[in-house]
Amino acid sequence: MTDFYPPLLVSVLLSPAGVRTLSERQWDLLIRQARRANLLGTLAARLVREDLFEAVPLEPKRHLESALLMVSRQGSAVRWELACISRALASEKLSAVVLKGAAYVVSGVQAGHGRIFSDVDILVRKADIVSTESALMIHGWQSAKSDPYDQKYYRQWMHEIPPMAHVTRGTTIDVHHSIVPETARIKVDSVRLFDYLRPLADFNNLFAFSPALMVLHSATHLFQEGELDNGLRDLFDIDALIREFGVMPDFWTELLDSGQETGASRFLYYALRYARSELGSPVPESALQRIEKYSPSPIALAVMDACYRRAFRPNHETCVVPGSGIMRRFIYLRSHWLRMPMGMLIPHLLRKAIIGFRSAEKKIPDANV
Repeated sequence: MTDFYPPLLVSVLLSPAGVRTLSERQWDLLIRQARRANLLGTLAARLVREDLFEAVPLEPKRHLESALLMVSRQGSAVRWELACISRALASEKLSAVVLKGAAYVVSGVQAGHGRIFSDVDILVRKADIVSTESALMIHGWQSAKSDPYDQKYYRQWMHEIPPMAHVTRGTTIDVHHSIVPETARIKVDSVRLFDYLRPLADFNNLFAFSPALMVLHSATHLFQEGELDNGLRDLFDIDALIREFGVMPDFWTELLDSGQETGASRFLYYALRYARSELGSPVPESALQRIEKYSPSPIALAVMDACYRRAFRPNHETCVVPGSGIMRRFIYLRSHWLRMPMGMLIPHLLRKAIIGFRSAEKKIPDANV
């Protein structure tokens, strides 16, 4: 693979002690890269954990303290939001799996330390999706999408109903019934995911995935995502989960078995490959050998390497390398190609392009005014 110099942010997150020698200019760059990668809270939490926070100069320390304050408030807010969701679902005797950022935070795993996110994602059984939406609506959530095409797009083709926003708090919840769209080229057996749950403390009807399934779900989400502004953050999630749980007995067996059972091994292959190559995640050789059979063809893998080695860099001007723009666009198109067949994909992309063009036209000021 092509060797790129590692971004300053990645170097510091992997070797925090290096902050002791940073110049004022490097601190400024580090804060800007971390903010663009949505990793400022993670950086602050890591410096605290490594007992390095007092070594931070005054100006960057203010940014990091602000991020820690945001993380603290977010932690309280997400617990309150989950309590509200739990009560709403309990009224109909329903349960749900809390996903990604919210699950990391309330589970207390290291991936949640400093993790910043914008909404809560839950997974329910497909048979419960109508009852779940109804229960949430009774308790103040409403669909955030009013356009008929958007409603059809989510309800017929996607793996979730349209996002729901609470009418008074303004918080957003994404309700999933699968972790890949109905029309996806790579099918994942979401029913099997419910075999790998563990209860969340303080909630009778909310669960999180087991550690191995947290990795599998994060991998599946990341490698079917088209806009990777948070791609580096999500790869650090996988790295943190591997470093924390990779030493547990049976972790790797459960991870690889669950990938095979659900059909998500291709996504898992990519996750282990890039977590190891970009962040040095401790993935055992035995696991790599077992997952190797899910590798794509050599040509496809070379294209994926070229794309993702560029995409897993902060979306900041100092981290741009040749080909960054076109490779990110390729990932965007690939994500849609994964989601739906060509007969649906082309009209959908044409519609998005027309809407985007009209929106851009409205923003152009009238020269005659």
